[in-house]
Order: sequence, then structure tokens, then C-alpha cells
Amino acid sequence: MTRISGHPAISMEHVYGLPLRVARWRAGAEGTPLLFLNGIGADIAAAAPLLARISGREVWTLDMPGVGGSPDALLPYGAPTMAAIVIEIADRLGHKTIDLAGFSWGGALAQQVAVQFPGHVRRLVLMATTPAVAAPGIGWAALFDNDMLASGLKLPTATPLGLAYQSMAMAGWTSAAMLPQLKSIPVLILMGERDGVVPACHGQVIADLIDGAILEVVPGSHLFPFTHAAATAARISDFLDQVDSGRSRSNQAAA
Repeated sequence: MTRISGHPAISMEHVYGLPLRVARWRAGAEGTPLLFLNGIGADIAAAAPLLARISGREVWTLDMPGVGGSPDALLPYGAPTMAAIVIEIADRLGHKTIDLAGFSWGGALAQQVAVQFPGHVRRLVLMATTPAVAAPGIGWAALFDNDMLASGLKLPTATPLGLAYQSMAMAGWTSAAMLPQLKSIPVLILMGERDGVVPACHGQVIADLIDGAILEVVPGSHLFPFTHAAATAARISDFLDQVDSGRSRSNQAAA
């Protein structure tokens, strides 16, 4: 069994016929909880080094169907269905409003959740992600990511069917027409300066579509949220703790 950092509470939630493994760090803590949506094929254990460092609030995530501790789905699913599923789980956990963070594939799903359920999302953090997925397979290049190879992280942990369904769920997906609707939600976009999977220009496109969005290009390549977990957790925490008023747009280029 893979050891998960920080000893989160683990449960199985059954939604729309899908049993999904859910992990919660600091369950029941005061304040707005943070939901983290991971990259394609990545499980709770892969996210743990980052999520265990985000203190002062409940942080929770889940394994997608066919990933980690969640069994394969019987049928393919789409992004709107999975968005509805994660909001249903949030409601079951007692969270009417959440902060939302997503990495890579999970960043695309986070955009879908935010535009589909804007009343449930207080703040949004998008990392190493894109406003459009042209074809299945985004995320596979992470297997050859320089930071990943140096760190020894092992991805993905999904079944072949799990990976196929995750790829299909986002194939041809785009949020471009919907992102301007998010102008009332504070948005932080973090992109890796050496990301060869989703280059920083994808983050610029997202920032241009959301009024007031903050774009920052940070050290690292595609897996910077995990290989630079301490710095990433600190930046996320700082953003989530900000007072909602007084937002400003800040686009920082890599040095």
C-alpha cells in the first residue's frame, strides 16, 4: 500500500454509481476548505506532499475513476458529469462553498467546475494547465519531465481504462468561451517556467480571458507543484488568505 503523507482521513464516496476514494487533511477545520484536482493518472499519494503543507484549512482531494484507490468506471464520463460529482461530494462533506485548485488535467476540470457551479467556488487556483485540450493524452509528456525524473516521482498510477476515460473526458474540451464569466471569482494562475508539457503561454491565454486574474510564472517544469511543494503550498495559502477586495491583475514573466 502506498504511504500517504500527513495522515489524511480516507473514505469512499459513492456518487452516480461511481465509488471514489476521498482524502481529507485537517477535516473539520474552520474556514473555506480547499479541493485539489490532480493531473491525469495521478492519485492521492502523489498530491500528498503538496496538500499536507497547506495548513490552516481543510484540504481534500479524490482519486478519479480507475486511479489509485478508485475502481474503473463502467462507462465513459464527461467533464460536466465529473464536475457535478465533485460538487456533490463537497455537499456531502458539508461544504457549500469551496476554494478550488487544479493541476494540469485537474486544472482543466477545475475550470469546468468553476464555470458550471460558480456559486460554490470562492477562489480558484490553476496550475500548469490550459484553456483547451486539442486531443487525448495531455499529461503523458510528464513521464519525461525533467523535474519528475530528478525527483523520483512515479506517475501515473491509473489503470489503462482509467487513463483512457480521463483522456476521453477532456478530448476536444475548451473553456475559452466560458472563462470571462469568472470575473467575480479571484483567480491565481501558476505556470512552470520550463514546462514542456503545458508551456506558460497557455496560462497567459487563461489570464487574458478572466478579468483580474493573476498570472505568475514560477521555477520548475510541469510538475512544479510537487517538486517545489513547499513554495507552491505557501503561494496557494497566501492567495487563499487574502481579503477578497482589492484584487489586481499581475502578469509576471520568468526571469
